[in-house]
Amino acid sequence: MISGAIARRGVIAGAIGAALFFLLTGVAGAQEAAADNEFSANGMRFLAAGIAMAGGSVGPGIGIGMLGGKAMEALGRNPEAAGAIQTNMILAIAFAEAIGIYALVVAILIGFVF
Repeated sequence: MISGAIARRGVIAGAIGAALFFLLTGVAGAQEAAADNEFSANGMRFLAAGIAMAGGSVGPGIGIGMLGGKAMEALGRNPEAAGAIQTNMILAIAFAEAIGIYALVVAILIGFVF
């Protein structure tokens, strides 16, 4: 029963998110961009780049924070394993940060190439 309610909430949240995306990007009332509409098209492109960067940096930020906190808890419980814990923590942080760098690359591509 609880999983069904959670699934319905997820579907509703996804539908609301998709509707907001279509409204904000102009897909719902798509029109051809005229020459006098060039500045708003450029502005929307950079706004999309900012949204891509913001969305792509939330996950790595949360992940790095959790990794650091859990590593400090592990060091507090077992100080003798500091070397192994630190090595694994730095490796995991590097992988999480790579995802943020991918988001940065996508944002730069949206802003300057497309």
